Amino acid sequence: MLDPAIPLPAQGRTFSARRRIRLADVDPRGRVRLDALARLLQDVAIDDVQETGWGTPAHLWFVRRIRIDVHEPFRGDGEIRLVTWSSGVAAIAAGRRWSVEGDRGGRAEVDSIWIHLGPDQRPARIEGFGVYEEASGGRHVSTKLELPGPPAAASGSPWPMRATDFDSHGHVNNAVHWQAVEHALAGRGLDPAAPLVAELDYREPIDPGDEIELVSALEGEALLTTLRTSGAVKAVARVRAR
Repeated sequence: MLDPAIPLPAQGRTFSARRRIRLADVDPRGRVRLDALARLLQDVAIDDVQETGWGTPAHLWFVRRIRIDVHEPFRGDGEIRLVTWSSGVAAIAAGRRWSVEGDRGGRAEVDSIWIHLGPDQRPARIEGFGVYEEASGGRHVSTKLELPGPPAAASGSPWPMRATDFDSHGHVNNAVHWQAVEHALAGRGLDPAAPLVAELDYREPIDPGDEIELVSALEGEALLTTLRTSGAVKAVARVRAR
């Protein structure tokens, strides 16, 4: 289970960076959108592994699960500071935490699980995690998915893929999935500018040519959003108020 409360380690590697909030990152109310935040998280994680030698081309990382706890929405913040570290390890996966603070009071805590792949894009064992071992504190992480899929009879609407949605690996980038979540949130009674908990399970890659359907429905006080094809559920997200 993801744990956004894992504290900053007293020992071991941490990596920090600052990023400016730009016009394309915010909604009409000035709130940093979930897809923009996901992109910033991803960029800082890539900077970290590239610096330590755990990045490309020898190592690839694909997100499996992520949980974003927005304690104070980023609304009006001009700059954010992100600190990231390893929150655990498994045979072919590792956890990554971020603590995010804005210059106007925005704050989020994020935990995630990433699958480790070799240069052939196949799952590869993590041997000697080096600088990340100490920060992980001996915690074991699981790649098990936790969010339920939609009922088989649930109806949705087409969610066309754009050429700009695909990254250098030929898959829809993880941050793009959050654009569908933001779209589903509109008019659903959940205020995205309020404190919230947002989770996303990445089940299968979305590839060029996939005909994607967006399914969203309220389940109690949470909004469940699914991206699926006729034969498979690709990703499931759940958003609820804190």
